[in-house]
Amino acid sequence: MSKIAILPGDGIGVEIIAEARKVLACLDLSFEMEQAEVGGAAYVAHGHPLPDSTLNLAKSADAILFGAVGDWQFDKLERALRPEQAILGLRKNLQLFANFRPAICYEELTAASTLKPEIVAGLDILIIRELTGDIYFGQPRGRRESPDGAFAGAPEAFDTMRYTKPEIERIAHVAFQAARKRRGKLLSVDKANVLETFQFWRDVVTEVHAGYPDVELEHMYVDNAAMQLVKAPKRLDVVVTGNMFGDILSDEAAMLTGSIGMLPSASLNDRKQGLYEPSHGSAPDIAGKGIANPLATILSAAMMLRFSLDQEAAAQRIEAAVKSVLAQGLRTADIHSEGTRKVGTAEMGDAVVAALKAQG
Repeated sequence: MSKIAILPGDGIGVEIIAEARKVLACLDLSFEMEQAEVGGAAYVAHGHPLPDSTLNLAKSADAILFGAVGDWQFDKLERALRPEQAILGLRKNLQLFANFRPAICYEELTAASTLKPEIVAGLDILIIRELTGDIYFGQPRGRRESPDGAFAGAPEAFDTMRYTKPEIERIAHVAFQAARKRRGKLLSVDKANVLETFQFWRDVVTEVHAGYPDVELEHMYVDNAAMQLVKAPKRLDVVVTGNMFGDILSDEAAMLTGSIGMLPSASLNDRKQGLYEPSHGSAPDIAGKGIANPLATILSAAMMLRFSLDQEAAAQRIEAAVKSVLAQGLRTADIHSEGTRKVGTAEMGDAVVAALKAQG
């Protein structure tokens, strides 16, 4: 029996995870589910955002369904104890190196995008972000007195951007394999004209490409990629990039779809173990109001079924149910527009369950 670790976290995480669990319970599948605190909730209960009990549960699970972490009340804690460190700790300890963020603009939501409908209609991009390297994890980092230059002796802060060849190779293989299953096009995003790290990235990705002659490879600087995402996004298929650039570009791509509340994500290691979460944050300003969009979390549960639990048919059922609900005109506040019916978090979850049951 597959084991799922349920980590709701903070803010709206509790509400959206409840709806995803509701949807999973509707399927004719057997799971062992165990829930634990993470993020700010874990700090309050255990004094750390990722206590050993939660980490051990995550390690023992086939998949982790994650809500969101973060709350303003914890912003003054030392960095190692802030809620966001939980997600970084899970990525590092489970070696979740490949982040998949699909950006799909559903036909019913083209009007919700800030771009013209003809620019986003039919949009289907997969952004693959390397997740365990780059400037987020590079050492050394810290604060000191500047050792040289015009401001020698002044306080400064520094972080280190770095990638090893094996790290780039493994994410490149993942990206080329994903492109093979789609339109056979891969865009590698870097900043090779300025950063030695990303000249190295470009060189290694080019070497790996030799093993995938059936996939078309294009290189692009990150500033141009950011522009192309809003100028002509439908020409893109699979995009692979480093940790920091992927963090930024995937959020930009999210808004093309109408709302970041629609975007699921999967973070995988080389054993198919994965952490599945919505791309949005904990939104403490709307927590407890019952208005958050649970669809990204529900779609993340579908990705979990597909990638970690080998339940492709069940994943497709959930995705079809979400499309059905949107076709019915139901919308949470973030995607609501004239002519549609605004619903809350629980009502949207109930609608997805009803659509699943209607499939027979």
